[in-house]
Amino acid sequence: MEQTRAEALQRRNRRTAIGVGAFVCGMLGLAYASVPLYDMFCRATGYGGTVQVGGPAAPGAAKDMPARVVTIRFNANTAPGLPWRFAPSQGPMQLRLGEEGMAFYQASNTAVAPVTGVATYNVTPATVGKYFHKTACFCFEQQTLEPGQQVDMPLAFWVDPQMAKDPATRDIHTITISYSFFRSLDDADRSGALANAGPHVGAAPRATP
Repeated sequence: MEQTRAEALQRRNRRTAIGVGAFVCGMLGLAYASVPLYDMFCRATGYGGTVQVGGPAAPGAAKDMPARVVTIRFNANTAPGLPWRFAPSQGPMQLRLGEEGMAFYQASNTAVAPVTGVATYNVTPATVGKYFHKTACFCFEQQTLEPGQQVDMPLAFWVDPQMAKDPATRDIHTITISYSFFRSLDDADRSGALANAGPHVGAAPRATP
């Protein structure tokens, strides 16, 4: 009788331990997943100006409405302490909604030693974020440049034609694409640049001979 009671107590304690362990593992998993899930939410909704990433190819101009043209402006910033020259390689671009655009930024290392940088990315106005699809870029990828090295960094993108039907965005005719280079993501975080940005699919820069 006493042995049966002891065995039952052991089984109950074992079930309790398993339950507590599962709860702790679940909470840890949720903590680790919170940032990626938030990033997925931002990329899926365009929240805070975070752009849509990847997904389908550019559909081309909408067939059920006149071709809508928007002006794409390119902006570049370099954080203090990063010895780089960084600028867009072209001026404003006219682009029809639904058509893919291609642009380049250029960076060069002015220091006498290798320097690593990482870029954050965003678009304004923020309400356009969910309609801006980026199919290739260099944001959130570490770029190490040798002394005097210069690279061209490509950006491929398209703007969803549905932007013209949304009352919140249909009167917007200019979109600004902004890149800011920092020495590290920690520096970007301290500056507040990560508040409205998220990880993006990118492509490696092309070295200039």
